[in-house]
Amino acid sequence: MAAIANDWLAPLSAEFKKPYYRALYQKVNEEYATHRVFPPKDDVLRAFELTPLHSVKVVILGQDPYHNDGQAHGLSFSVQRDVEIPPSLLNIYKELHDDLGCTVPNNGNLVKWAKQGVLLLNTVLTVRAHQANSHRGIGWEQFTDAAIRAVAAQDRPVVYLLWGRPAGEKAALLHNPHQLVLTAPHPSPLSASRGFFGCRHFSKANRFLEEHGETPIDWQIEDV
Repeated sequence: MAAIANDWLAPLSAEFKKPYYRALYQKVNEEYATHRVFPPKDDVLRAFELTPLHSVKVVILGQDPYHNDGQAHGLSFSVQRDVEIPPSLLNIYKELHDDLGCTVPNNGNLVKWAKQGVLLLNTVLTVRAHQANSHRGIGWEQFTDAAIRAVAAQDRPVVYLLWGRPAGEKAALLHNPHQLVLTAPHPSPLSASRGFFGCRHFSKANRFLEEHGETPIDWQIEDV
């Protein structure tokens, strides 16, 4: 895996020395050596690379990477530009259209968000091909909880968009009065109609950022 080399290193360096992380690192390397695993090895920590800690304004928490060929590239909900937009992301785009008037683009690449300070983090950072949740419980959750705590420790405005029950449970880690936690059902086709549609999280996030002197996120993803 590519190493973390930016300002995430200081708050996360203690994790690298813990027994769980050594076991996790060994397990992940074994998985890449013996199975097809997504995302590509160099993209496992890409969310941290594209969104340094000091730039985080919004955290969108996913579960684990997409498990079909060519989809996952290290950012939650995002896919490469030439990959069909997954149903959950299409529902995110529909809510963006209804909330902020954004047009639905022809691709699902969310790098633009990441570069503006949207941390697109999954709770589990790897997965076996075609086996959803196959790397749950091997240690990633402890590592990404440490990352969430590092964001929560920042004394500045941050918005957390927690969609679905597993993401919503992370609210227990978040107690900073300068930050905003928004929860809603998951945008998957199974649950989007139960309250994700109409949640208006994107306008609420931007309003909170603006009220606290931060530049809002430009959520519009352009066509390619």
